[in-house]
Amino acid sequence: MERQQPGPQQSISPEAWALMALLALIWGGSFAATRTALAEVGVLTLVAFRVAGGAAALWLYIALRGLPLRGGWRAAAAFAGMGLLNNVIPWSLIVWGQQHIASGLAAILNASTAIFTVSLAAMVFADERMTREKTLGVALGLAGVVVVMGTGALAALDLTSLAQLAILAASVSYAFSSVFARRFLTGHPPEVAAAGMLTASSAIMVPAALAHDGMPDLAAYHAPTWAALAYAGFVASAIAFLCYYRTLRLAGAGNVSLVTLMIAPVSVVVGAILFGESLTLSDYAGFGLLATGLMVIDGRLPAGARWRKSA
Repeated sequence: MERQQPGPQQSISPEAWALMALLALIWGGSFAATRTALAEVGVLTLVAFRVAGGAAALWLYIALRGLPLRGGWRAAAAFAGMGLLNNVIPWSLIVWGQQHIASGLAAILNASTAIFTVSLAAMVFADERMTREKTLGVALGLAGVVVVMGTGALAALDLTSLAQLAILAASVSYAFSSVFARRFLTGHPPEVAAAGMLTASSAIMVPAALAHDGMPDLAAYHAPTWAALAYAGFVASAIAFLCYYRTLRLAGAGNVSLVTLMIAPVSVVVGAILFGESLTLSDYAGFGLLATGLMVIDGRLPAGARWRKSA
């Protein structure tokens, strides 16, 4: 039976490009906000501030818009699972990792999320099976990860290596969250789903932060710390989610994945300006391989187009 040929790539409107650029700036800046807050805030407390602040802002938005809510234990369980996979685990790992590596490097390693998502989705969903271009893209992306980390990373297992592995583990958790969302979160308005998962994450992270870090001394926080916490909770969580879902409706999932490629350069530049961070040539080379792999997967390179025609 002849295979159905895919349709043309969905176009990106000027509004969608503007929203994607805004998302890249927001999420690229979140790595700098994390590094700033870590000067005075513990890892778990920082994540608790982010999820609780984001949840509060999104529920206010939902109330003002009058969006419909669908409750029940199934919805609560789905929100809890999504919160664990998309917020609690990856954000905790990323924040811990950023104590030991540059924010720009963390953003580059985080770009591997799409590589792991494609691989995992191919194992779970029949309509997302591996193609030749996806296989090549995944191989290029994994090669980029190896170049960034260096072949001796696993042998050394120092704090730097462990921090890089933590960022990769966060990317794997994001991949599982994408599969989980497709399976269990259909039927909920995206803004409600985001608020629900952030609320479930808050129910986990706030008690965990109090038990591990103790009651935060809010009066002792300096202005940069408060600014970083506000940015993480309200801008990088609530506003970013609203922008993301608006862009998703305008441009489609494939085009929105380009944001992954735009975040890392923003984080590298912001890290260099604010903290004087510098990355190695291997870091940039690895990111180049990651970016190439993602574009091959998305069918934006000539080789990918030729393969689609011949398949």
